[in-house]
Amino acid sequence: MAEKLPSENKKTLLAELNDWHEVNGRDAIAKTFTFKNFNEAFGFMTRIAMQAEKMDHHPEWSNVYKTVDITLTSHDAGGVSEKDIKLAKFIDKISANI
Repeated sequence: MAEKLPSENKKTLLAELNDWHEVNGRDAIAKTFTFKNFNEAFGFMTRIAMQAEKMDHHPEWSNVYKTVDITLTSHDAGGVSEKDIKLAKFIDKISANI
């Protein structure tokens, strides 16, 4: 089971991420990605899905045409955990290559 990050640790780790922000009203982080087209957006989501499955840690997300909105939180921990930070770093890394 993941452990919820203390606020001070979360702020420090969030600063290491590229444009992720805290979600108002809940202990979660989020980011919006915009691609050239649906195919690029869907391919991005597929790569995340494979990594998320390996981690057994799945994002909350939505896709409308070329836009992907992602929210990360660890439901079993009741908020943001190291798993969320690790997945966010993976997402940032692959988004830089698209």
